[in-house]
Amino acid sequence: MQHSEKGFIFLWALFAAALAGIMLAGTGQVWQITSQREKEKELLFVGDQFRQAVMSYHDDDSVGSKEYPESLEQLLEDKRGVVTKRHLRKIFIDPMTNTTDWGLVEEPEPEQEGSSVSISTGKKKGIIGVYSLSKGMPMKVENFKDHNATFSEAVTYQDWKFVFSEESAGAATTEQKPQSDTPSSNSPFGSQSGSQSSSQSNGFSPNASSTPSPPSQTNQSPFN
Repeated sequence: MQHSEKGFIFLWALFAAALAGIMLAGTGQVWQITSQREKEKELLFVGDQFRQAVMSYHDDDSVGSKEYPESLEQLLEDKRGVVTKRHLRKIFIDPMTNTTDWGLVEEPEPEQEGSSVSISTGKKKGIIGVYSLSKGMPMKVENFKDHNATFSEAVTYQDWKFVFSEESAGAATTEQKPQSDTPSSNSPFGSQSGSQSSSQSNGFSPNASSTPSPPSQTNQSPFN
């Protein structure tokens, strides 16, 4: 075999190897993006499970006072009542760190009425939510649910805080308050009803003809 043919085969082998490397790198990048998006979906689901469990613990009607759990384990076994309740199935694994270690969001200190100064009660603070300890940058930046709307401004996954609080629950209730059944003044049906009742109260019937009746004529003959 001539040297020129050997050189051509060698160059072709180098080109094929480079092309295969590019294809593998592209495939790996696509797989990495897909995997991260799946982990984000799982984190949103798991975080919402924690948020709902805290809400269930706080709003339990069988307990006299409303309070937050002091640990995540209390969501697994709520022993405040006669019967032990289970608000959370298990301590979920954080898909971003692959551990059961979570950042905890504690309830704020109560403020003195008429003052912005917080008062320390000495009692251990309750947990109102959790967040991932991952410092990775989220790929998802939009199309979040209403209670996760602030996630669109997140810099890392630690900013995705899955929180339940009485303030957020009260705001949601206010937004869902049904509107009054009283017809609007701009409604044509409302104005008609109002004008009809007004006319009836003035002794005027809307069915009465508004055209004046012609005056009665007497039989006068031009020859009389």
